[in-house]
Amino acid sequence: MPTENIPVANSPASVRRSIAEPQARAATGIEGLDNVLGGGLPRGHLYLVEGTPGAGKTTLGLQFLLEGREQGERGLYVTLSETAEELHIVANSHGWTLEGVELFELVNEEGLSPSSEQSILYPAEVELGETTRGIMSVVERLSPSRVIFDSLSEMRLLAQDPLRYRRQILALKHFFAARDCTVLLLDDKSSAGADLQLHSIAHGVLGLDQATGVYGPVRRHLRIAKMRGVRYRGGEHDVHLDTGGLQVFPRLIASEYKSQFIAAVASTGTPALDALLGGGLARGSNTLFIGPSGVGKTTTTMSAVVEALRRGEKASYYLFDEGLGTLLHRCASLGLPLEGFIDNGQLEVLSLDPAEMSPGQFANMVRDAVKVRGSSVIVIDSLNAYLQAMPGAKFLLLQMHELLSFLNQQGVITLLVLAQHGIVGDIRSDLDLSYLSDSIVLFRFFEARGQLLRAVSVVKSRTSRHELSIREFRVGTGGIEVGPALTDFEGVLAGVPTYRGSIPLLGDESLLALSGRET
Repeated sequence: MPTENIPVANSPASVRRSIAEPQARAATGIEGLDNVLGGGLPRGHLYLVEGTPGAGKTTLGLQFLLEGREQGERGLYVTLSETAEELHIVANSHGWTLEGVELFELVNEEGLSPSSEQSILYPAEVELGETTRGIMSVVERLSPSRVIFDSLSEMRLLAQDPLRYRRQILALKHFFAARDCTVLLLDDKSSAGADLQLHSIAHGVLGLDQATGVYGPVRRHLRIAKMRGVRYRGGEHDVHLDTGGLQVFPRLIASEYKSQFIAAVASTGTPALDALLGGGLARGSNTLFIGPSGVGKTTTTMSAVVEALRRGEKASYYLFDEGLGTLLHRCASLGLPLEGFIDNGQLEVLSLDPAEMSPGQFANMVRDAVKVRGSSVIVIDSLNAYLQAMPGAKFLLLQMHELLSFLNQQGVITLLVLAQHGIVGDIRSDLDLSYLSDSIVLFRFFEARGQLLRAVSVVKSRTSRHELSIREFRVGTGGIEVGPALTDFEGVLAGVPTYRGSIPLLGDESLLALSGRET
C-alpha cells in the first residue's frame, strides 16, 4: 500500500516524530565520507565497517572517535585484535593523541585462559562471563556516545557457532541501542564469503577495499553497501591513506553541480587561430589540442592561458608530463612570462605524478579549483599521462566524461592536450577522445622546400561554425603565428604534401633575407 495512504494520525507519537524530524547525524571526522553519507552517520545505530587488513578500518575508527572528542562526546575503543599500545602507535603515526578516548582491551592475558574462552558476549538470558561484564561496566560508567568494536573476526572464532555468533551481535546491538550509542563494528573479512547475516543486522555497511597493481601504490576504495533511511552517494569512491588519516574523494556527479553562465567566446590571443575556431574558445566547452610531440600544442595552450590571465581571469594548469621549471623557461623564451601571474595568485601550475594520484583525487582537485578557487580556465597537459599512467583505474574514460561535463556546466574553458605517435605519415593515437571533445584543434608536421613545417586546422566544433581551411603554424620568439590557408598544397595532413602554387610560407621572408646576405 502506498505510504501516503497510511493514517499517520493513528501512529505512535515516536513514529510521527521520526517521520517529521530528520535523523541526527554523527560526523565521521572525514569530510569526504560525510559528503558521501549526506552529512554523517545517523546517530544511535550500529554500523559494520569491513575490509581486508590494511584497508584503513582502524584509522577510520580512530578518526570517528577523535571527531566525537572535538564535539565534546565520549568515545570508547573496545579492542580484541590490537593492544592499547599498538593503538597509541597508530595514532602517533598520524600526529594524534588519544587523550580523552577510553581504550578497553577485551581480552588480556587472563582472558586468554581456557576457562574464559566461551564467556564472551553471550545473550542477556545466559550468564555473562567476566569479560562481558567488564564491557558493560565500562559502558555504564562512561556512557559513551561513540563506540568502536575491533574486531568481529576474533568474536566469530570465540563463538564457534553461527547461531551463537548472530545472537551475540544482536545482543550487542540492543545493548548499545538502549544507551543511544553510535557503534562501528570492524570486520577484517576473514570468514569465507560475505557475511550477509551480519549485513542484515547492521543499520549500515561501509566497505573498504584495496588493490595492488603491477606498478604504483596501493589503490584504496570505499563503497556504501547499505545505509537504512539515508540518501547517500553510491558507487566506488577513491580513498587515500597517509599521515593525517583517511581522505575520501567522493565520486563526481556532474548533475549535482548545474549552474547558469553567460554563453560567450574568449580569444586565444591569436586572431588567426580565433578565426579558425569560429570566433575563439567558447565558455562551457572543452577543446582538444591533438598532434605529434613537439608540434606546439602546449605552447598554443599557454598562449591562450596567458591571454585569459591578462583579461583578469584565474586559471589552473595541471602538468603531468614536463617539470614546472622547464615549462616556465620555455614560456619566458617565447614572450609568455608566467611568474607574475603565479605570484599574484591568478595562475596555479601543479606538477602532478599520475602514478601517485587516483582519478577521484584528481577530479576533486579540479572541482575545488573551480568551486573554491574560482578558476575559469582549466588545462590538463597531457591526457596521455593522465589516462595511461593509471591503467589499473576502473572506468577512467567515464570518469573523464563526468569531469568534463561538470566543467562545461560551470562555464569553464577547458583545454586538453593529447600527443599522438609519429612525426609525419602514419600518425596514431592510443586513445580516442574525439567523442568527449567539443572542439578539436589538429596539429601536423609536413615537409616542404627541404624544411619541417607545421600546420593547424580545426576539425570539429560543437559551439560555432569553424573554418575548414588548413593554415601554416609556427612557434617563434614572439609566441605563436598562424599564417594564411595552405591552398596551394595538397596532402598536408599526410605529412608529405604536393606544392601547386606560389603562396609564400611564414618562413619565406627570412629565407629571402638570408639568401640576399649570402649573395
